[in-house]
Parts: sequence; structure tokens; C-alpha cells
Amino acid sequence: MTNVRIAFPYGKGYLYLDLPDKTQVLYSKTPKGLSEEETRKLIENSINNPVGSEPLALLASKSRKVAILITDKTRATPNKILLEHVLAVLIRNGVKKENIDIVVATGLHKPHSKPEIVELVGKNIAEEYNVWSHDSDNEKLMTYLGKTSYNTDVIINKTVVESDLTIGVGLIEPHFFAGYSGGRKLILPGVSATKTVYQNHSFKMLSHPKADYGYLDGNPVHEDMVEAAKLVKSYKFIVHVLLDKEKRVFEVVSGDPFQAHVHGVKELDKYVKVKASFEADLTIVTNGGYPLDRDLYQAVKGMVTASRVTRRGGVIVMLAECIDGVGHEHFRELASMSKDPKKILEYIEKNEPLRDQWEVQKLEQVLLKNRVIVVTKNISHSVLEEMNLIPASSAEEAMQIACKEISCEKVIAIPEGPYIIPFLD
Repeated sequence: MTNVRIAFPYGKGYLYLDLPDKTQVLYSKTPKGLSEEETRKLIENSINNPVGSEPLALLASKSRKVAILITDKTRATPNKILLEHVLAVLIRNGVKKENIDIVVATGLHKPHSKPEIVELVGKNIAEEYNVWSHDSDNEKLMTYLGKTSYNTDVIINKTVVESDLTIGVGLIEPHFFAGYSGGRKLILPGVSATKTVYQNHSFKMLSHPKADYGYLDGNPVHEDMVEAAKLVKSYKFIVHVLLDKEKRVFEVVSGDPFQAHVHGVKELDKYVKVKASFEADLTIVTNGGYPLDRDLYQAVKGMVTASRVTRRGGVIVMLAECIDGVGHEHFRELASMSKDPKKILEYIEKNEPLRDQWEVQKLEQVLLKNRVIVVTKNISHSVLEEMNLIPASSAEEAMQIACKEISCEKVIAIPEGPYIIPFLD
């Protein structure tokens, strides 16, 4: 039997694995990304020709206080280059530096340290502007705006609400229960209060069949997020990128946070929905490498991606560096409370709201269908076992474990992990 060597993104490098040549390797079809000079031209052109919105220069000229929302350290958004262009437009049109807040839209993730903020936005921006992380637990920093039709209490960061103009800087990628990232997600969960996020990420909402990759219409999580974001009247403009396999920009969309977002999703859809020709016995997947594979919490996304095309009773091998370990202690505790995924799901439904329940809910849904082997050197084997995951020290060892348990006749490889949406007919 001849083999084919596949490179799987892992941290900032790759793990290489020799797989049978009949392995189906699923790749996105994105165009090749651009050079920095080309990217700058594309950003400039996009900002000057927005979708469904007045030009940013005009919005800036009518604004005194501006908030810019950026994605956190787990996302591959090229924040520095995007911010340079956005900030230049604001300054040129009379907005003063001291009236600009750059807010890391962390949702319920931990606030970022100073070095992490420097890594996100670059030294110059970190020193010259007021850059800080949203803290969802600090109720004093929040403003209540009303309820959505899903009965979610919309409680949002006061600085964002009170700005004359809020700009969302981010990227559009598949998301495992919101359908796609970006746009409205920078508001909810990005700069929302903990209570708001809990309600939007509830057990019932995530149990809906369309709370999944690739769905916007009919996805209650997405529709609730849109309603919440529309209550933030200052949220008038986004600048979002689409990225290729190497996380280089190939497209930029700017304009109205809702119209431009849908425009970007339609563009991305052309490239990331990839058909698998069979259900796999074994699927090898990544979390797309750094920065999305920083922790196990985020790596659930890759597991969900793989489970879409893995047969019931099949095995998933997840390759994730996890330099930040498990990532969230509540996630670890909740995922370790029973050996039975059904019991964990029942516990969540009965006892919600619970911190990180949505990530555990998605993990347990996978574990009801598939066994998951995790390859990482940054989480102890005992911790992985407590969370009902199978540890392996190398990709080769993971393959040996998997193929002892099942017939590895039908194998799928997904090197890009959750950056694609694999599907079966």
C-alpha cells in the first residue's frame, strides 16, 4: 500500500503524517492570499467602497467618541494592519486619539495581559492608544438596552454603547454554532455581559439543528445575536478579512455590520464548503494551527468539524498544540464530571447557566457519536482522560490506537480544521 504525506498545521509549525493514498484530504478552495502591499491596497479600497453604508471618512467626521472592537488572541485577524488603516481614516477626519477606545471583544474569555495586547495590535498602537479588554463580569461597565425576541437581556459594554461610532475589526470564518464568526458576534458575545452571553448560548439554543457551521437563516443563535447588535446604535461599520490556508488575506469586506457581513459570508461560502465522498471510520483533524489551537477549549471546534463526516462509532484524531493548556478551568471541570456524555448534557440542561456549558455541550455531542484521540504535549494524559478524551503523544501513536479499535478503511484528513465546512450528501 502506498502512502501520501500530509502536513497538518500544529501551533506555528506542522505535524507530518503518512496516510494511505486512498485517504480523502479535504481542503478549502480559497484563492492564494496577498502580499502585504496588495493587502493594504485591498483594505483601502474596501474602506472607501463600503457595502450598505456611508464611507468611514464621513461617519468619522460626524463622530467625537469612537470605539473599535477587535478579536481576541485566539483569532488570526491581522489586527495591526487593519487598525493602521482604520485609525488613519479616523485621525484624518478629526477624531482625536484620546477619544478612541480599542476594545478587545473577549466575550467570556479572560482579559488580555499587556504583552498579549502588544502581540495583538503592535507596540506603537498599544502605546499610543487606549487598548483594553472587555470584562463581561464587571456589571458597573454595562448598560441595559432591552430584550430580543428570544427573550435575551441585551446588556452591553457602556463605552461601546456611549460612543458615537463603533467599528468592528475582525474576520469571517466558519463557526460551530453561530454559523460564521464576525459582524454581530463582536457585540454578542464580544462586548456583552455574562448574563447576555449565557442566554444566547443556552442549552436550548445550541440544541437547535441549525446552531451549526454554515447556517445563518433559521439559526436562533445568529438571529438573536443580530437583534442584540442592532440595539447598539453606534455599531455602524465593520472591516473584516477572509483568509486563505496560510492565514493570508485574500478578500476584505467593509461597511454596514449586517449587510457587509452577509456579503462576506456569501463570498467565503464559495470556498469553504467541501463535499466528502464517504463517511469516515477515522478522521484526522487540526484546529487550524496557531492561534486557534492555543487551548483545548477552542479545539472543540475542530472536533465538531471532524464529527460531521465521521461515522457513528468512528474515531477522530485531533492534533492541537494547546500552548495555553485546557484554557478554561470551568470547561475542564464540567467535561470531567461523568464518564457518560448523556449525563453531562442532562446536568447542563437541568442546572444552567453554567460557565462554558456551550463548549462542553458541543464536546459531549461529539463524544456521543465518536471517540476522540488528542495529540498534544501541553496537557497531561490524566487530564485528557478525566475529560473522556484519549491521549496520545504523537500522531503516529494516535493512528495506532485508533486502528486497533476500528477498521481504518475509510480515512478523511482535514488539515485546515474548523476553517472549512465539510459535508456529506
